[in-house]
Amino acid sequence: MDSLAATALPDLWDRLTGTQPDPDLWVVLATLVAALAVVVWHPVWRLARNAVTIAHEGGHGLVALLTGRQLTGIRLHSDTSGLTVSRGKPYGLGMILTAAAGYTAPSLLGLGGAALLAAGRITLLLWVATALLVAMLVMIRNAYGMLTVVLAGGAFLLVSWLAGPQVQAAFAYAVVWFLLLGGVRPPFELQSKRSRGGAGDSDADQLSRLTHVPAGLWLFLFHAVSLCSLIGGGRWLLEG
Repeated sequence: MDSLAATALPDLWDRLTGTQPDPDLWVVLATLVAALAVVVWHPVWRLARNAVTIAHEGGHGLVALLTGRQLTGIRLHSDTSGLTVSRGKPYGLGMILTAAAGYTAPSLLGLGGAALLAAGRITLLLWVATALLVAMLVMIRNAYGMLTVVLAGGAFLLVSWLAGPQVQAAFAYAVVWFLLLGGVRPPFELQSKRSRGGAGDSDADQLSRLTHVPAGLWLFLFHAVSLCSLIGGGRWLLEG
């Protein structure tokens, strides 16, 4: 048993830290088209938006921890809304960064994923995503949230352990394209709601109250981060 473990662990480490071959260009383009269809086609987007909400609320939670706040729980709802609760000063840089992390998180995660894929780190991407979802699961405080995170984490785990290299590559590229493209739509949805007088307690409005900077400028920041991430990450994926 000890010799088996001694053999398996180095193999596991090599698999995790090693590089994998880039998929064919048609795979990259096919996953791009598929992700774009999911984001644009509203009936599918309503379901797929749950994945963006996981990234959104996970961004709030991660930055809250990194800035020294106490993360008390995350809730994900069937209408694709979510809520992340943390304790600490209700003002200051930590609170500002935590509030700003939500709408920027999906795009920045997609950009980081694109960097890993451009470097050939497909397996590492899948395992990092799985680890983040497992860590997030600990902080989920409602049944629907637990279900969505378990399903997402299970998908990553199954693909990383059971699928072949080509399937892993297609799955990884599809996920990263979806984060890059899916990160663009929520700021536009928020802008549309605010133009109709809704979403008065959105992240942009909370940031406006915290910083005395107009909510429209925070919306501009969300747009800029998502579009720049899409352009930069898209170039890495297509050139990789």
